[in-house]
Amino acid sequence: MATTLLAAAPMADAVTYSNGSKTANFDVTLKIIADCTIATQPLDFGQSQGVLANTVNVNTTLSVTCTNTTPYNVGLNAGTGTGSTTAARVMSGTGANTSTVAYNLFQAAGATNWGNTQGTDTRSGTGSGTAQTLTVYGAIPAQATPQPDTYKSTITATVYF
Repeated sequence: MATTLLAAAPMADAVTYSNGSKTANFDVTLKIIADCTIATQPLDFGQSQGVLANTVNVNTTLSVTCTNTTPYNVGLNAGTGTGSTTAARVMSGTGANTSTVAYNLFQAAGATNWGNTQGTDTRSGTGSGTAQTLTVYGAIPAQATPQPDTYKSTITATVYF
């Protein structure tokens, strides 16, 4: 029985050059600017609330992501309730009625109104480059209960940086 040996063909990329070499450098760059993003979650006081004889407390979170060392403030506007202000927020009826339900948004449970005036009633922080979670504390104080309806206000959260 005959054995045939085949020689491996040299690879085309395996050529060696011996006439010298030259080098050049190039920069790889990226400029990071101060930047922030904000994401929110709904605040739901419940879907089966009856008489508003006692304070209803709930909370939600929002997430702020800012570049590392970037200072920021987060403000919450008055909302879309008819006649709402940051100091006296209201939810308006979504049906044909003109009734409202008063509520508050706080930076800490039951304290420090959360508004939209930087340096006065906004929440400040410093970016870390990762998401930071902030809690929004909501409270509906005891009040005269309006007619049955769904009440709503849309809040705009803004991150200033």
